Amino acid sequence: MQNNTFSGLFVGQNFVSITEVDSTNNFLKQTLANSTPLIEGTVIMAESQYAGRGQQQNQWHSEAGKNLTFSILLKPVFLPLNQQFDLTIAVSVGIIKGLEKLLADDLCVKWPNDIYFKDGKLGGVLIENIVQGTQIKNSVIGIGLNVNQQLFPQFIPNAVSIKQILQKDYDLKALLVEICSSIEAAYLMLRAENFDQLKTFYLQKLYWFNKPHQFKADGQVFSGIIKDVDRSGRLQVSCNNELRMYNLKEIEFLNNPEKQ
Repeated sequence: MQNNTFSGLFVGQNFVSITEVDSTNNFLKQTLANSTPLIEGTVIMAESQYAGRGQQQNQWHSEAGKNLTFSILLKPVFLPLNQQFDLTIAVSVGIIKGLEKLLADDLCVKWPNDIYFKDGKLGGVLIENIVQGTQIKNSVIGIGLNVNQQLFPQFIPNAVSIKQILQKDYDLKALLVEICSSIEAAYLMLRAENFDQLKTFYLQKLYWFNKPHQFKADGQVFSGIIKDVDRSGRLQVSCNNELRMYNLKEIEFLNNPEKQ
């Protein structure tokens, strides 16, 4: 259905709202698999997800009707396969910029693409690319943001919501429109090959960037400093004048190393 609430050029111009679904990413991928034509920028939003996922099949917990759980369809055919992490950077930048008016300078991106407020997890992103030959044919961008939820399960001890931070309820649709507009702007920058500008902002907002902290890798706890994220998405950490490279799940951030 067309929806004129969205002010962007294409993101949100085709908007579908669902009461309940296993996950908006699954719904969007299944629709594409059924050969249903969908325009770039299609947004699927669910009031409730009963099988939301994060990176590496981690469960995403969201109280029905309280938060933003949605997916965006993008078609970054211009992006080489070995640069697909550029899209992660662009989407992360878009989300941060979309939330800045509310939460100002305490927002950051915890590598690779969790959205943090100070040391609390505000949301996350799951990007699933559908590849055809040497091109990314479709990218399904799943986003979950804690907005009006106040109580979280004990297995997510660092979760935080906008309501907990600002003590105020927020209109989910209005926030969705703002974030989609910012993601579209960042995506258009990527398409126009303004990647350096996106990368600079991403690093400025990167959690623990250029500050000594405790990490754990290969069963060993060590002190290191995040120096960069390379084009393939690997985290670069300096330790004892040595630059180490880590893929997803190869390194753990120790917020409370004394408990390890």
